Amino acid sequence: MTQVMHVGERLRAIRRQKGLSLHDVEAKSKMEFKASVLGAYERGERAISVPRLLRLSEIYDVPSDQLLPREMLDGEINLDEGGRQIIDLNGGITIDLQRLHDLDDPDAAILSRYATSIQLERQDFNGRLLTIRRDDLRVLAAVLGRSVEEMGARFAQLGLVAGATR
Repeated sequence: MTQVMHVGERLRAIRRQKGLSLHDVEAKSKMEFKASVLGAYERGERAISVPRLLRLSEIYDVPSDQLLPREMLDGEINLDEGGRQIIDLNGGITIDLQRLHDLDDPDAAILSRYATSIQLERQDFNGRLLTIRRDDLRVLAAVLGRSVEEMGARFAQLGLVAGATR
């Protein structure tokens, strides 16, 4: 997967977290960002310039670095032999809570309850993203009868990985 595609995925994730459609962004930007062009950015069909990325961060009301995949900020993206992203779980993993709550999967129900308990413990109620720390991953892996690495793969399989942390 190219860097342009990774950026596009991140743009789409942030837009959806904000509850905006492509047409909502078009209207909110007063036609500065056409829905078709924004869609092309999100699909990785078109690269976005830095000035446009900065402007989009203003429209989404997020820090500009949040529009870039964490891997781009930390260095290169590591892929296994099958072309799948290798997730470094040493510092934990950041998951998309909105995606988690939308899933209809037995593991997702358990993960959702555990994520809620972490939010309560940390008093972190932003409702969008949650970093599950390495120690939390160990507990979760034990509860589900998996290794920590298998948990990382399961999070990725469910489409919950918002960005690995270090």
